Amino acid sequence: MCGIVGYIGSERSAEQVLLDGLTRLEYRGYDSAGVAIWDGAALRVARKSGKLEKLKAKLEGSPLGGSVGIGHTRWATHGRASDRNAHPHCAGPVALVHNGIVENYRQLRSELEAEGCRILSETDTELVAQLIARNLKADGDLLTAVRTTARALIGSFALAVMSSEAPEQIVVGKFGGSPVIIGFGEGETYFASDAAALLPYTRKMHFLRDGEFAVLTREHARVVDAQGNPLPCAPRTIEWDPVSVEKGGYDHFMQKEIFEQPRAVRDTIGARIREDAPAVELEGIDLSPERVRALRRVTLVACGSSYYACLIGRYLIESIAGLPADVDLSSEFRYRQPTTLPGSLLLPVSQSGETADTLAALREGRERGAQVLAVCNTRFASITQESDEVLYTVAGPEIGVASTKCFSTQIVALYLLALGLGSARGRLDDETLRRRLEELRQLPRRMEETLAQEQQVRAAARRYCDAQNFLFLGRGVMYPIALEGALKLKEISYIHAEGYAAGEMKHGPIALIDRNMPVVVIANQSPVYEKVLSNLEEVRARDAQIIAVASIGDTEIEARADVVLRIPELGEPLSALLAVLPLQLLAYHMATLRGTDVDQPRNLAKSVTVE
Repeated sequence: MCGIVGYIGSERSAEQVLLDGLTRLEYRGYDSAGVAIWDGAALRVARKSGKLEKLKAKLEGSPLGGSVGIGHTRWATHGRASDRNAHPHCAGPVALVHNGIVENYRQLRSELEAEGCRILSETDTELVAQLIARNLKADGDLLTAVRTTARALIGSFALAVMSSEAPEQIVVGKFGGSPVIIGFGEGETYFASDAAALLPYTRKMHFLRDGEFAVLTREHARVVDAQGNPLPCAPRTIEWDPVSVEKGGYDHFMQKEIFEQPRAVRDTIGARIREDAPAVELEGIDLSPERVRALRRVTLVACGSSYYACLIGRYLIESIAGLPADVDLSSEFRYRQPTTLPGSLLLPVSQSGETADTLAALREGRERGAQVLAVCNTRFASITQESDEVLYTVAGPEIGVASTKCFSTQIVALYLLALGLGSARGRLDDETLRRRLEELRQLPRRMEETLAQEQQVRAAARRYCDAQNFLFLGRGVMYPIALEGALKLKEISYIHAEGYAAGEMKHGPIALIDRNMPVVVIANQSPVYEKVLSNLEEVRARDAQIIAVASIGDTEIEARADVVLRIPELGEPLSALLAVLPLQLLAYHMATLRGTDVDQPRNLAKSVTVE
């Protein structure tokens, strides 16, 4: 996701440090870049939509002198990618860069406009700059103004702020999942959202915790809590190599990306749900009642994990929006002579936007007259360029070949789409929509709670890492999660695994079950809970080892399973996103215990661009 970097010193050019740091953050993904630098007389800003090379070219013609500055690479969430929406954003004497999401930005924008404030961009970030400028005028101290502003913000974010009224300092702060790392040199101080940006300059670093702020000067960094109370700042020496730094302290990219999922989901939700009224707003997608009521059928096409996300999407679109939906493997879609009727909507779903089979399915659907709405994580990709509309996920780059955060954000995007379609078709009253949106807001926090149980999952992996075969069972919306759990295990650990609808288990796979086969049963509280328990008992009768994924507080399951992995309860569709987390961790730890190449498993590629 977005990257931030900053420098305050005297010996180096801030412009060069910032551009170098932003270059090292390019792998995170972005669509615009910018810097703000104090040149000794004024704050000067340069911003440019597109790749960093465009900003560099602009600065070559008009360089910015000075040794204090902040920089940013942006992935659009609020407002399209444009020069106007690029960071840094300025208001009065203040310049600001920001990672993350301000969820109550609509309310803040209304309040500021009511006060006569002129808003120049479509972003939530500019509103923060405006608020800090207003509070700075009242408080007279930049740190106090930033702390006061932060109390008014809802969301997950990191901030870095400069002011022409206090040009010898930079104030940074962290709330939620957006990192802030401070680096220390001789007579100079740095900060960044990723240690990779700082490694060429220093290995002495301090990591801000949630709710903390720091005032950076040339000589030191002063850290305080949300109330302004001083906190210790003890830099430690980082010994990571550059690749390890990019992993953020995790052993593998896949492990890092598993733990990035709450942030990725939070960013994908972003500004797409209203705080002041129950509503879904998907920028650039026509969800008008007239257009939606003309739809007759939705067809989802995808490959691999995206295909399993589409199976959940079908469940969501049919149950919430009341629209007939079917799902095709992209590689099969065009070979079955698909019938496309007026009012057909084709949904190609792809992480990379370059998947050859999905691109071919898209083209087949277009030729047959379907409207195309893509779900994709990559801007300017082939699939997005050839679609009528695009619903972007905001997972950021996914380095590990086995998909984790892209899968989760695809489900969230499809859930948002189903809610939007259901509202337009009049199938959701305000109270139901409000409840579903509140559950969606809670999802990132519940994901964090689930991931906190990693050690229990690792213990289960240690117990079963020598098994040669696994069976995964689920019903309803958990059936695709069983498929995804089996896929993850076979992809990275090379253990044979099958996912099955629990009710189908007795029609064949039951012949394979014995005491040597671990069986993962997704048995959370749901309308089909009792039926899943019956299937679990059938497995127990064949002496299988049972790993149950169950709801917190379910005491009945303890006596029926050998291992129980717990998830919070959050309503049936969203609980699927909680259930997949222990399965991802199980696959990951099984693979590490078996010594396989987790991030680059044999024979697999991240983006399959051949048929």
